[in-house]
Amino acid sequence: MSSPLFDLTGRVALVTGGNGGIGLGMARGMAEAGAAIMVAGRNPEKNAAAVADLKGVGAEAGSVTVDVTDAASCEAMVAATQERFGRVDCLVNNAGTAIRKQAEDYTLAEWQEVLTTNLTSAFVCSQAVYPLMKAQGGGKIVMIGSMMSIFGASFSAPYSSSKGGIVQLGKSLASGWAKDNIQVNTILPGWIDTDLTVRAREQVDGLHQRVLDRTPAGRWGKPQDHAGIAVFLAGSGSDFVTGTAIPVDGGFSIFI
Repeated sequence: MSSPLFDLTGRVALVTGGNGGIGLGMARGMAEAGAAIMVAGRNPEKNAAAVADLKGVGAEAGSVTVDVTDAASCEAMVAATQERFGRVDCLVNNAGTAIRKQAEDYTLAEWQEVLTTNLTSAFVCSQAVYPLMKAQGGGKIVMIGSMMSIFGASFSAPYSSSKGGIVQLGKSLASGWAKDNIQVNTILPGWIDTDLTVRAREQVDGLHQRVLDRTPAGRWGKPQDHAGIAVFLAGSGSDFVTGTAIPVDGGFSIFI
């Protein structure tokens, strides 16, 4: 018999960027724990494929096309989820992007694109879901930071800045919304094998081996490695956990 602390039956999770990579890995984990999932992403075809994947594990699932850089689109996403499922118990702010260059080579437009997509969108989506969660009597918000919330890299100034901001935003929301029984926590993925990091390995010489050498687990992470932490943070097992930033990195952040 599964513990009720990790049973998401009857709960609804809204996952931005949930149509692939870490987002889909978390969505699948929550679906397998009983949650209904609303996949939110820019690409309708990828959204539909993710919904089919989730239905394949027996989940109730739907999708909504969203542009997380547009406040009205984020508000419509929350409204569509409420209309489809009646509530939103967990928002996962996972949508993100990266542009890798040396700091002196970024344009202002590139800086703003990364900050808006990664950080501002999480703020706007959280604001959009707050009234609904408050009216329901509580909820969970899961932010997706990065190892770059802790470390710096010469090729990721805007990305690192956005992910450091995610941690501080999570702490601020956790502090402000605890009175409404809303817990806000941040996951810090390590080096995970996704489409984004495939490009990183192409763009950064020697990255693959450096990650293997630095990670005690001896491998790159997989999207499904985030399923368990997503279930924990979305369920009642984390009702007294808020404002945290939890690495999921195979030990990368504790090894020198």
